[in-house]
Amino acid sequence: MIENSKRIVFKFGTNILRNEDGDISLAHLYSFVEDLSYLYKQNREILIVTSGAVGLGAKKLKIDTSTSTTLKQAAASVGQPMLMSIWQDGFEKYGITTAQILLTEEDFSNRKKYLSLRLTLHKLLENGVIPIINQNDAVSPAELEHASFSDNDKLSSIVASKLDADLLVMVSDVDGLYDKNPKEYPDAKLISKVKKVTPKIEKLATGASLGGRGGMITKLTGAKVATQSGLYAKIVNGKVPSIIRKVFDDNIGTTFLPVNNLSHKKRWIAYATNIMGYIYVNIGAKNAIIKNQTSLLSVGIVKVKGNFKRGEVVGVKDEKGFEFARGIASYNSSDVEKIKGQHSDKIDEILGYKFDDDVIIKDNLVLI
Repeated sequence: MIENSKRIVFKFGTNILRNEDGDISLAHLYSFVEDLSYLYKQNREILIVTSGAVGLGAKKLKIDTSTSTTLKQAAASVGQPMLMSIWQDGFEKYGITTAQILLTEEDFSNRKKYLSLRLTLHKLLENGVIPIINQNDAVSPAELEHASFSDNDKLSSIVASKLDADLLVMVSDVDGLYDKNPKEYPDAKLISKVKKVTPKIEKLATGASLGGRGGMITKLTGAKVATQSGLYAKIVNGKVPSIIRKVFDDNIGTTFLPVNNLSHKKRWIAYATNIMGYIYVNIGAKNAIIKNQTSLLSVGIVKVKGNFKRGEVVGVKDEKGFEFARGIASYNSSDVEKIKGQHSDKIDEILGYKFDDDVIIKDNLVLI
């Protein structure tokens, strides 16, 4: 049940933290701190993913960051300590210690870094610390140019998935997911509960919000990652007074129900932020993987794309280009190119060595 959630990740977007002048709204942010402290003192573990560093820094420097990645990085480097200081000062008034965690995509796609990060965050929570998490925009242009985490909605869902959270709460400036755009249609109705994020549900989303990098599309992506990892997700309107205390109310916002419960390793495989290449397979291989949950054999491979090493995560696509699985490659891309379409007993003869009969073993393969 959602009300039994002990470990909760809260994501706060840029728009919900700013006032009409584009400045951080201290009154608004401190109201969140007060409510989060209330949940904390109920012995719940809290993690915060916060946006706002770039906008805060740009305001301080009086610069327009819309046309330059370098200026965005400069703004982030100025804005991030300001943003952290505000959160930290707020929680100190309630006797709660916070920690700053800045992340890039490599922290998740590199398994050693991911396991180290996971251990660090667990230790912080064990010691009663609230981690304050953001993308490391100041040093990683990839985060700004390509939006590797699809903004902090995706980042928060990955953090929630990897840290075994029970609930992800995306605090937005809208009440939740509607059956149509409420800004265009006055008769739009709020969808209070979503059993599964299907293509039909995804079509209800609109584009990015003004001032941020996300929108309902990225929130649905985040909800999909979270629910497929076995946890609840929720979208709530941060403009509603005391909304944080109301997150367990079924009549508030949109609640997304868990649909799966992957192992830690398979969560990492499914949602690794860096996919190093793709393997295309024929219909027979696709059916065997989906219906029989088999390994991927070289005989079913028709094409290889990208340059990946043995042990890296690759996507598995059918001949029409639809990605339906991800897995850890047992061979590098040049080797897979040589053995594609060949039976496993030919691998040693073709390559001069053989790591495994399978290009991706079933324990390292997950349907997405």
